[in-house]
Amino acid sequence: MKDSLQQLVERFENDATLLDPHHLRARLDALDRLDAILPYAPPVSESFTIRAQKLASRFEAINADLYKTIRDDIRSDALPESLLRWVSPSPESVEPSTALGYDFLDELLSGVLQLEPPDDTQVGREAELVFYQPTPARHIFHLIGLLALTEADVFVDLGSGLGQVSLLVSICTSATCTGIELETAYVDRARQCAEDLNLKNVAFLRQDARAADLSRGTVFYLYTPFTGSVLAHMLDRLSNEAANRPIRICSYGPCTSVIAKEPWLETASSPHPDRITIFHSRD
Repeated sequence: MKDSLQQLVERFENDATLLDPHHLRARLDALDRLDAILPYAPPVSESFTIRAQKLASRFEAINADLYKTIRDDIRSDALPESLLRWVSPSPESVEPSTALGYDFLDELLSGVLQLEPPDDTQVGREAELVFYQPTPARHIFHLIGLLALTEADVFVDLGSGLGQVSLLVSICTSATCTGIELETAYVDRARQCAEDLNLKNVAFLRQDARAADLSRGTVFYLYTPFTGSVLAHMLDRLSNEAANRPIRICSYGPCTSVIAKEPWLETASSPHPDRITIFHSRD
C-alpha cells in the first residue's frame, strides 16, 4: 500500500496537465484513485498521506473554480457553451454506454447545479411511486441532442425529483420546461437551483402528476417515476393529450417496455430500458 500511495502521489505531482482546468476528467480520475487508497494508507506512509491530501485539496479547488465559471456563464445569459464543451463529440451523435452507474459528467453536473438531496426521512413514497434516482448525465445530454427542442416546445418531466433533467434542458435549449414532482423537499431544491442560475424558462410544480395540467406539453419525459396502475393511468392521460396534438414521450428505465406496448405510440429505434427511447404519437 505504501508503494502504491507513493507511486500515485509522485505521478500526480509530476503531471502538470492535472492542474489545467481543461483536464477535468483526468483530475476527477486522480481524485477517485486517491480517495480509494488514502483510508488504507499505513502509518509509515504519513508523509505521502499528507502530500496526497494536499494534492486532493488542490485538485478540488481547481474543479470548484471551473464549476463556478460555468455557473457564472449560465447565470449571465443562460449560455450552455461552457457546459456543452465537455460533451464530445456531440450529444446526439454517439449512443451513450448502457452500462449501469454514473461517470465524470455526473460529477460535472453535481458541481455546476449543486443540488443537495434532502434527508431520506423527509421523503415518503406511496405504493407504485418510485423513489427518486437521477438520470445519468450522459443520457440527458443525448436526449437533448436527439430532441432538437425549439422555443415552441414545452418539455414536461413527470416525477422530476431534484429537477436535474428540466434544469439541464432549460440551460441547453429555448424550450419552456416544467418539472412536476410530489415531494416538497425536492421541489424546493429544484426551484432554488433555477433561481441561483437565473433560469427563466423552467418552473417546478409541487403536484401529483395524476392531477396535473398536461395540456401545454409537447414532450414528456419519464424515468420510470411510476409503476403499475399509476403508470397505466398516466399513459391514458397522455393518450388523451395526443388526441389533440402531436406529442413525444421520452423514457428511460423499466417503464420503457410498458410504454412500447401502447398502440398510439411508435418509435424509430428499438426500445431499451438502459437508453433513452423517444416515442411519437401516431397520426
